[in-house]
Amino acid sequence: MSRLLDKLTVKDFVLRNRIVLPPMATELGSGKGEVTEGLIQHYIRRSRGPGLAIVEHSYVSTGGRRSENQLGVYDDSLIPGLSSLAEAMKKQGSVAAVQINHAGSKSSSDVIGAQPVAPSPVPPPRGGDVPRELSVSEIEEIVEQFVAAASRVVRAGFDAVEVHGAHGFLLNQFTSPLTNKRTDRYGGSLENRVRFPLDIVRRVRDELGEKVLLLFRLGADDKMEGGLTLIEGVRIAEMLESAGVDILDISGGHCGSAPDWLKGPGFFLHLSEAVKSAVSVPVIGVGGVTTSEFADLSIRQGKADLVAVGRAFLKDPDWALKTIKDLSS
Repeated sequence: MSRLLDKLTVKDFVLRNRIVLPPMATELGSGKGEVTEGLIQHYIRRSRGPGLAIVEHSYVSTGGRRSENQLGVYDDSLIPGLSSLAEAMKKQGSVAAVQINHAGSKSSSDVIGAQPVAPSPVPPPRGGDVPRELSVSEIEEIVEQFVAAASRVVRAGFDAVEVHGAHGFLLNQFTSPLTNKRTDRYGGSLENRVRFPLDIVRRVRDELGEKVLLLFRLGADDKMEGGLTLIEGVRIAEMLESAGVDILDISGGHCGSAPDWLKGPGFFLHLSEAVKSAVSVPVIGVGGVTTSEFADLSIRQGKADLVAVGRAFLKDPDWALKTIKDLSS
């Protein structure tokens, strides 16, 4: 029986415990997506306890930017700042990762100065600009943008890269029948809808080799009528494992949150539990985890191999240190 404070070895990396700082947007980047001192200090404090610390979603191209002060990984000029961030985080003892992302239709013309793009001209479920449908050549170009962004993360000194495929961003827009109405090889069947994310994963894996950890944040269930189901999500997880993903980070909700009827501690842990039963790679669970006791219980009950703690970590940067002390006594 595993526990929260047990180590976990993944390839050549030893995570000192099963606590994960998940990627959470801070809006502490510069207007050009650069690392700032405020961002470094934010992550220094929160990297002191967890086994794995994941830097917030960072845009792979200017057309995939979500917000004005979002962190960027779209250009080589950003590497020096990312290197300072990686060095600062790794000094605290955490395995350090960066999540890379394209917002797709969740961007806006006000942010990117152009019409947002998406698999189909379908606005986000919660409203927004009507996006422009991507051509096949543009899809292939975005694959290369993800590959280049992943390379920058590794050259900056990070241990791992996480590809964002959840919360209604571009990759989730492709996997979800709510937003993907294409009739070509990128739409229709589940195999077609997941083709784009799988292309990214395979290309990133080839580019980085086997020594770097590759994570994928999977929206395993849209939690909306007509959306991606958990049965499909588990199948995608199996395909991602076959494509070379080392750790699956399981979340849900096409809009990035649980519906009102699914609240309380561990509201997405049933998703990670279902995925964990179908794959052999480690699985991260998330969703309303706030106490050390509940996080530890989630691991002991087999709901996940690692537990991500979000809002509690934002509120208290020392959450992991306090948890380690509490569970060690």
